[in-house]
Amino acid sequence: MTTVPFPTDRVEVTQLLAIRDLERSVHFYRDVLGAELSRTYGGTSAVLRFQGVWLLLVTGGDPTPDKPTVTFAPPAEPDVVNHELTLRVPDCRAAYDTLVTRGAQFLTPPVEYDWEIRAFFRDPDGHLLEISQAK
Repeated sequence: MTTVPFPTDRVEVTQLLAIRDLERSVHFYRDVLGAELSRTYGGTSAVLRFQGVWLLLVTGGDPTPDKPTVTFAPPAEPDVVNHELTLRVPDCRAAYDTLVTRGAQFLTPPVEYDWEIRAFFRDPDGHLLEISQAK
């Protein structure tokens, strides 16, 4: 038996987000955040590249043979979070200003703590995103 190290340099990370409206979500991740659209599949999913990570946007889905008890669905309640995408930025306030001009709607302006400056916003389906700057 050959042992293959894991992870290897050929492993890539893909973050899957269940969404409601593919066109609206592609617009947000491409035009607001600046991700690069790689491809779409049949009007139900899109693959984007963002800062070295793959984002897979899918319009939800029922169980399949390889995940027989799992249903993909966007957040039912945006204020109840079990997932967050954090973007570490060099200047939180500048990133905030840029994203606001592109249409991002933040919960509050950046808040400063002893250890960081951060601000939270949501994608069109309610997924929570954060920009943060280490101090």
